[in-house]
Amino acid sequence: MGFKMGIVGLPNVGKSTLFNALTRTAAAQAANFPFCTIEPNVGDVAVPDPRLDKLAEIAGSKQIIPTRLTFVDIAGLVRGASKGEGLGNQFLANIRECDAVAHVLRCFEDGDITHVEGRIDPVADAETIETELMLADLDSVERRLTSLAKKLRGGDQDTLDQDRLLRAALAALEAGQPARTVKVAAEDQKQWRMLQLLTAKPVLYVCNVEEACAAEGNSQSARVTAMAKAQGAGSVVISARIEEEISQLPADEALMFLEEMGLHEAGLDRLIRAGYDLLGLQTYFTVGPKEARAWTITKGTLAPQAAGVIHGDFERGFIRAETVGYEDYVSGNGEAGAKEAGKFRVEGKTYEVKDGDVLHFLFNG
Repeated sequence: MGFKMGIVGLPNVGKSTLFNALTRTAAAQAANFPFCTIEPNVGDVAVPDPRLDKLAEIAGSKQIIPTRLTFVDIAGLVRGASKGEGLGNQFLANIRECDAVAHVLRCFEDGDITHVEGRIDPVADAETIETELMLADLDSVERRLTSLAKKLRGGDQDTLDQDRLLRAALAALEAGQPARTVKVAAEDQKQWRMLQLLTAKPVLYVCNVEEACAAEGNSQSARVTAMAKAQGAGSVVISARIEEEISQLPADEALMFLEEMGLHEAGLDRLIRAGYDLLGLQTYFTVGPKEARAWTITKGTLAPQAAGVIHGDFERGFIRAETVGYEDYVSGNGEAGAKEAGKFRVEGKTYEVKDGDVLHFLFNG
């Protein structure tokens, strides 16, 4: 399980440049980090994690299989998209399929690239995007409430719950607030997700700055960071131009170029990490002579559900999980050394998997 992030933005903010650069960077990664284009606007990339390489080295794994992240370059967002302007409905449908939305905001000056609104104001751009998504949600919620009206007379609990949640969303949207501001009880989370509201999705603001400001950002990106913090959203500073340049370089030259620019890592790495933080995701590993593999789960996932990410049979027939923490695996130079140091554990169905756990599941097949 990886996750799918939709990239949205107004025209001429650097959205497609960034998408193309990120997916080309992934294509240029080592041979065991394959890239594939599912559709012209969808890129499936490997999530970089140095821990996986280290585990594979210790275990002598023949193959390294990283976890995946899918970027979706969502076209067609202009003012009026919620009413069908631009690619309208297609753009809205693409967002509904994503786990999170990355808003690419123009935080750079360039007289050669015209801004669609005739000014450089990333906060106002973010509001334009948010408004379109909220208008689309408002229309969707109102239509669903109308269609539910007759069913409510039957007193079906699912219908009553759906109506209640839709009305909570409607109240927020009518007050000018996105659906993600609604406080949803744990028992309602599944039903809430099924509503597929655009503004219920977590947001990551991507500040596209000029090359000279890639390391520290600029005054415009600082405004976006403050806005994101106030909303409880994520933010990351990236120069699409730099990403475009390094995407065309061999790995060693790309690292040298990044160092010259005062950067420690590629924008892809920062974007993925920000996405993981935003969605509360973490990684566990399975390691052996055949392969070393990374798996993505949500923080707080219990061992049987973590096993189910590999295969449903693992969850259904779960017996126990043999567990070693990443640091303990490395310091013991493998499972045998970890056992000798007393760091090897056997955990049951109530074990909450930790980031970096090296796991082996036993189950009834």
